[in-house]
Amino acid sequence: MTVSKRPVLIAGGGIGGLAAALGLAQKGIASILLEKASALGEIGAGIQLGPNAFHAFDYLGVGEAARGMAVYIDKLRLMDALTAEEITHIDLGEAFRTRFGNPYGVVHRGDLHGVFLKACRDHPLIELRVSSEVMGYDQDGSSVTAHLASGERITGSLLIGADGLWSNIRKQVAADGPPRVSGHSTYRSVIPTEEMPEDLRWNAATLWAGPKCHIVHYPLSGWKVFNLVVTYHNEAPAPVAGQAVSHDEVMRGFAHVHQRAQNIIRHGRNWKLWVLCDRDPMERWIDGRVVLLGDAAHPTLQYFAQGACMALEDAVCLSHMLDAYPDDHSAALKHYLSQRFARTARIQLQSRAIGEHIYHPAGEHARIRNAIMGAKTSEDYYGHLQWLYGGTGLGG
Repeated sequence: MTVSKRPVLIAGGGIGGLAAALGLAQKGIASILLEKASALGEIGAGIQLGPNAFHAFDYLGVGEAARGMAVYIDKLRLMDALTAEEITHIDLGEAFRTRFGNPYGVVHRGDLHGVFLKACRDHPLIELRVSSEVMGYDQDGSSVTAHLASGERITGSLLIGADGLWSNIRKQVAADGPPRVSGHSTYRSVIPTEEMPEDLRWNAATLWAGPKCHIVHYPLSGWKVFNLVVTYHNEAPAPVAGQAVSHDEVMRGFAHVHQRAQNIIRHGRNWKLWVLCDRDPMERWIDGRVVLLGDAAHPTLQYFAQGACMALEDAVCLSHMLDAYPDDHSAALKHYLSQRFARTARIQLQSRAIGEHIYHPAGEHARIRNAIMGAKTSEDYYGHLQWLYGGTGLGG
């Protein structure tokens, strides 16, 4: 393919799409971002940010602003939800930061999205359009045309499908059917810090692991609030996203855990339900001048806390490849896929394994987990995480 002076089209205005626009802008490439909603915003609550996310922030030019939104936790703590005893923890202090070159933080999804949105609005190479859902596309040897739900057609040099789990772009690129329903129901709440049990206001991302269930909590927004995420493996058969549910429904899945763990859930309010979905890894991310990014390419379960981080890495890597092969988009996209596929596939598969073997085991399986993980030091865990945090995964 040859160079085109047309802008790159980006379907989807979430963090991945905005990051893609910023990555392109860093290389002097103009883009038009097309978001289906009537306003650019983000739902959800907390995101955990490994050092690889901060590497991406710095490249994308939002490092200082993103750092200002994060809470820097001291530990990743694993608790036994049946006994209320600590199984293990990973220190995230100076030794962690020195080894991996950046901290570990947590941030409100809306706060982080706001950082990216402001940076995009301020950049002259980025155009943002709302009420512009991309339903499909057609292409020829020199351009690609996005088909909007309104009937409008917009032509660009490339089309990046960053339109999430239910991607319209993926339907045409891969034609591989709907996502896989995991059967795991996740309930999310954000509460004022003063309503969090005082003895559990830890500066940590804490996981209470129990049979077919778990509870996660950590502080957000300058310690003003706590993020609560509780998950129950109840074989839910159909996808759900952001549905309001009663407090009693949430509590039903956790009647078997320790009272101290239940007490966390009792303080939740305005619970919203998601039934988690993912997909098997697949390599069909590219169709001519069209390429997938983030959840559209490699949706993953939440158990590795790397979904947003992988989208950020995708955005940086793609911008590097388009800059490295300015006269050959085919080569650029091929190298992007080759750099990203194995890493994202590993995240997808290990996220499933972590859910089964760390988050939700019972009986003897749980006792083995406790014995193995309890015997490890923070340095041991750093070694296990070297592949993820030690290399940037950014493709530059």
